[in-house]
Amino acid sequence: MKIQTAIAHFDEPLYLESGRILETYELKYEMYGEMNETKSNVIVVFHALTGSYHAAGRYEGETKAGWWDPLIGDGKIIDTTHFCVICVNILGSCFGSTGPMSVNVKTKEPLRLKFPVLTISDMVRAQMNLFARLGIKEAYAIIGGSLGGMQGLCMSIEYPEFAKRVILLATTYATGPWAIAWNKIAIEGIVNDPRFKNGNYNPEDFEEEGLLSFAIGRMAGHISFLSPYSMNKKFGRNYVETDGLYELFGRFQVERYMEYNGYSFAKRFDPLSYLYIIKAMNIFDATRNYDSLEDSIKHIKAKLTLISFQGDCLFMPEEMALIKTTLENMGRSDRVDYVCIDSQYGHDAFLVEYDKFDFYIKKALESKV
Repeated sequence: MKIQTAIAHFDEPLYLESGRILETYELKYEMYGEMNETKSNVIVVFHALTGSYHAAGRYEGETKAGWWDPLIGDGKIIDTTHFCVICVNILGSCFGSTGPMSVNVKTKEPLRLKFPVLTISDMVRAQMNLFARLGIKEAYAIIGGSLGGMQGLCMSIEYPEFAKRVILLATTYATGPWAIAWNKIAIEGIVNDPRFKNGNYNPEDFEEEGLLSFAIGRMAGHISFLSPYSMNKKFGRNYVETDGLYELFGRFQVERYMEYNGYSFAKRFDPLSYLYIIKAMNIFDATRNYDSLEDSIKHIKAKLTLISFQGDCLFMPEEMALIKTTLENMGRSDRVDYVCIDSQYGHDAFLVEYDKFDFYIKKALESKV
């Protein structure tokens, strides 16, 4: 599979939903496979909260493949011998696109808290500018899970001519209080940690030891990505073999896992980027600029494939089912397919249990629209 990684620089301003302006910005992206002559074989894949442009394949010397590698590649469900897949690192992230730690061209200092609050619409608008530059007028399909699904839904509403097929997984049309409450734990941890220094930290300070309260907040957030069932199956009540049962700080296997996940994450992900992306997720509401959900999604022209997961405790299946029901009530049942996957893994099932839902992606990509 051919992999191309690039950074696109934009000197023209990006006008944000808040009224703020990004005078210049950059987007880092990766392409798998090759575009055909008409550029009609492009599939856009959107990444989730802490993902990156690296959706598939391995770089030389890399031990871990891209985050959706089981699905993207030569001969796989999203076949790169036929399609050209593009994944863009969203604005605000810390993997190559413009974000809060990007340097202000005038002051030569990082923007930090002077970086503007972004919305999902802003992220999508920036990506549309990239696709226009690449000469992509219409994508074969767009696909996204969780925050990526928010981007996909937003794009299908605000740019209804861009894609014929829209595949959304484990997402919602508006972030609810349950998800916002989980996010609040990480927010409070970050901003109240003395080492955060009101955003004036040196990123190098976290290379050896990440922001402690950020790690703790991430542990809490990670619980929301799983489920009681998946934790029971993976860990049970197993104890760490080298820890004593009667040691006060002896740990169960699940505790050691939470420590590893939280502390390693805090060393590789920028805390300010996390705050800005969480804010965009929290304020996402596809109905905000419309009178209702029906008024919003009536603009969609693409065929929607909605895939929810029974055990998802972050974005409940009924949230996606409401999109389906709304379309049906509008007399557009032929424009939506909905399936709730029999999975108890939790929210992250869309990143793990590929064999349970890859058929529905394949079916959507093969559909005539």
